[in-house]
Amino acid sequence: MAELRVIIAGAGGRMGAANIRALVNHPGVVLHAALDRPGSSVIGRDAGTLAGLEALGIPVVESLDAALPGADAIIDFTAPAVSVALAQRAADTGLIHVIGTTGCTPEDDAAIAAAAGAGARIVKSGNFSLGMAVLSNLVEQAAAALADYDIEIVEMHHSRKVDAPSGSALILGEAAARGRAVSLEEKSVRVRDGHTGPREAGTIGFATLRGGTVVGDHSVIFAGPGERLELGHRAEDRSIFANGALRSALWARDQAPGLYTIADVLGLTQSSRTSS
Repeated sequence: MAELRVIIAGAGGRMGAANIRALVNHPGVVLHAALDRPGSSVIGRDAGTLAGLEALGIPVVESLDAALPGADAIIDFTAPAVSVALAQRAADTGLIHVIGTTGCTPEDDAAIAAAAGAGARIVKSGNFSLGMAVLSNLVEQAAAALADYDIEIVEMHHSRKVDAPSGSALILGEAAARGRAVSLEEKSVRVRDGHTGPREAGTIGFATLRGGTVVGDHSVIFAGPGERLELGHRAEDRSIFANGALRSALWARDQAPGLYTIADVLGLTQSSRTSS
């Protein structure tokens, strides 16, 4: 089978560089183009040297139209508005679109789902770590089995992260909510300050920590009478997200148009999706 020709969006960011490094060493894929926002200081620079590698002869471009011809997939860890626009282009072209962008609003997610319904093959996740996908599955099972235990989710990321709670923390919260057959929107507690009164039974709490260069630490605590179960994941290098994204792009090549998650890629769930 021919190699998958991949565009890396957000090539000038930390995840963009990690995606380029992982792609160069990953079988079955080839870097087709590197893309960044108009006016970025990295436009025109070689994608390889930008990622700390030898020159690849592929300059970073700002025009998606210039990058698209001949491409099979785009890997996108950018910003919500960019991901929505790229999803719409993926629907127009039948491109595989792997989205690792976090901080999307319900409206953003609805637009991305609509693009999947219009012909795009989209794999979207707040965390492309294989270990995190397995953790999410375990959290759902534990939430169902320990129905009366309090659930608290604690996450820490580097000081430059702009959204909170993290996309990964929300994935874990959704998993806990599925296990309890409740709505996370209705049961989540994001902030505690002042005289809050006793903890409301059945809620799912979030605690957000920021500092230093932490790639991503997540813990889910099930606190019950006389005992506490803690499930956790620690990301030590961004390459785990990049490798998961590449695996997802290769997997999506054989799928029908629709909206998928990393759990689908690993065969952990049968999530709902729009198919044409």
